[in-house]
Amino acid sequence: MSEKPENRNPSTTRRDRRSFLLALGAGPAGLSAARAVAAQGSRSPEKKPIRLGLIGCGGRGNYLAQKVLALAEEGEPVGFTAACDIYQPRLERTATRLKAKEYKSAADLVRDRNVDAVIIATPDRVHVYNALEAVRASKDVYCEKPLSHWAQFEKLKELVREVRARGTVFQVGAQWVSDPMWARAAKEIREGAIGKVVHAQTGYFRHGDQGERGMKIDDPNARPGVGLDWEAFQADAPRRPFSVSRFFQWRLYLDYSGGPATDLYPHPMTRLFKALGVGLPKKVVALGGRYVYDGGRTVPDTFDLIIEYPEGPNVAVLGTIANNTGIETVIRGTKGTVAYTGDAGLAFSPQPGEDAPRRTIRTDRTVAEHLANFLQSIRTREKPACDIELGYRVQVPLIMAMLSQIEGKVAVFDADKEEIHLV
Repeated sequence: MSEKPENRNPSTTRRDRRSFLLALGAGPAGLSAARAVAAQGSRSPEKKPIRLGLIGCGGRGNYLAQKVLALAEEGEPVGFTAACDIYQPRLERTATRLKAKEYKSAADLVRDRNVDAVIIATPDRVHVYNALEAVRASKDVYCEKPLSHWAQFEKLKELVREVRARGTVFQVGAQWVSDPMWARAAKEIREGAIGKVVHAQTGYFRHGDQGERGMKIDDPNARPGVGLDWEAFQADAPRRPFSVSRFFQWRLYLDYSGGPATDLYPHPMTRLFKALGVGLPKKVVALGGRYVYDGGRTVPDTFDLIIEYPEGPNVAVLGTIANNTGIETVIRGTKGTVAYTGDAGLAFSPQPGEDAPRRTIRTDRTVAEHLANFLQSIRTREKPACDIELGYRVQVPLIMAMLSQIEGKVAVFDADKEEIHLV
């Protein structure tokens, strides 16, 4: 999870920074983009201020916005100039707090010349559309995971092509991967530290359906209209009559989400795939269902998938929201094994007969601030921690897994045609 941002200006104390901001009338809860730019630009002339637009003003969007404001307090010249949501009450609350211009349409927001980059925190079904609009408007993008809905493979490929062609800085919001030890592990594995990688495992386990059923219903009496754009919410989903649950608790429904598998699994999968350096899969098979939680939900509460790569490895990703006893993240090679040991880091151990010491890679610092990495990449044009290519390599097997579980078949990837087939 995201940690407290690091001090970006060691020569200035926190008290000095807060005093400086407060002298301009910018309290930590209401730091405006203009004041942030003025304050930070005057102290950091070498850094051009980054003006952000927030697309999606729900719980996640506001959480990310607060992280950005914390970075601004720490000395990063960044602020919000625009905000967008299809639900007017949320938009008004967030835009007022951020002192940002209001937009009801993401397409209109990305045309704002006062926006350099966007943060996308909308429901899964509209991620890819919001991202395409932003990329085509020459905005850099931070997009929450998953990159797309599980039924949008063709649109996902379209987005990847656009990002590649335009050189957009694109960060996928799988923040666990920002810990630098995963990049270091990738380098050592690539250099043969554990031999040929043949098998890996990871998972996500939780007790409770708070991530779906627990989503807040802002107004049980809400109805479509001027302040609630039901058509925009549905995007390319099958057309359904409006319901308060579908609008506010959308992760319960396959029309808009894959449930825990697509909401939670990208976190462990992304850091594991970073270490493995895997490409696109050969086959994926998945099993799961609603074994405990139902109450109208259509997404599974338990979901296991196995991924086969050309020439290996096989990767198992397991999980349920009915029990929080998890499994280790482990990478197995012909000469050794890497196991994630939490705060202790990544433990390397040799196979019998191998003359290699046991050792541990510990992170150089706590989990890096994913948003700070995005902002740094905007300035340097370097690849962020979870760029579009890594995000694509995670999203493809997730899409294949959802199709496999729903249809009860094996999903096969045709690398030459970049197509998914069910057999």
